[in-house]
Amino acid sequence: MAKARAIVKRLKAVKNIRKITRTMELIATARFKKAMDRATEAAAYTKKMTEIVADLSRVSLKFSHPLLENREKNENSVLLVLTSNRGLCGGYNASVLREAMVRLRELKVDESKYAVEVSGKRGIAFLKFQKVTMDRQYTHFEDKPSFEEVEEIAERYIDDYVKGRIDRLDVAYTQFESVSRQTAVLETLLPLGSLTGGDETEEDASNIDYEFLPSAQEILEEIVPASFKAQLFKCFLDAAVSEQIARMVAMKGATENADDMTRSLTQQYNRARQTQITSELSEIIGGAAALE
Repeated sequence: MAKARAIVKRLKAVKNIRKITRTMELIATARFKKAMDRATEAAAYTKKMTEIVADLSRVSLKFSHPLLENREKNENSVLLVLTSNRGLCGGYNASVLREAMVRLRELKVDESKYAVEVSGKRGIAFLKFQKVTMDRQYTHFEDKPSFEEVEEIAERYIDDYVKGRIDRLDVAYTQFESVSRQTAVLETLLPLGSLTGGDETEEDASNIDYEFLPSAQEILEEIVPASFKAQLFKCFLDAAVSEQIARMVAMKGATENADDMTRSLTQQYNRARQTQITSELSEIIGGAAALE
């Protein structure tokens, strides 16, 4: 009887855990759909921004912008790491932190100055454990990062890069490619690099006639910072949607494991109960035979 009671107690615990994991799976699914819509819209905006910049490049204008200039030496680098505030999302944080640690080792080998900025309590806790000095910490970004919050960070990066306080900006995050594929990457956002599209032919360029108001240079001064802000915002959105997908998959797996354990424990309970009943019947039959 004691064994059957222990199985019943464990069965109740597994069923309670199953309710929690199932609920978290449904919540992650709902958040994922909203986050994916925002990420898709941001990707469309970034793509359109790239097309506008490509149009500028096809007219063979002579222009430049500080954010496009490559520095001869990367003496001051910034590493931004995007992780989650909460766990229970599989290997999501581990993959991002692995990319970040690779970059940190490279910076230490180069003996250059660098600053580490981390978004997410999980990343902060890990880097504290690794005794990595963090210059800035962000814990207010959840599954709905706003453009205003990201723009504030982006403007600081732009100002630091233009004034020469930083020479390179790397972002370690999970890139959203599709529902079935998300990849942890280390992406260099500053300098932005070349603006040329690369897909246009000389014939296409010769047939294009643009009129710029007020001027191509002034348009460029608006587009380049806006392009950087859009790219940084997309990194935050990709990280948010990838986190929800990872949590959704992890909780679905946990729910399925709980179902398997429930079936296994139910079978064990039935066997234990059957053994107990058989033993009790044997005792009754034995007692009745003794009285005859």
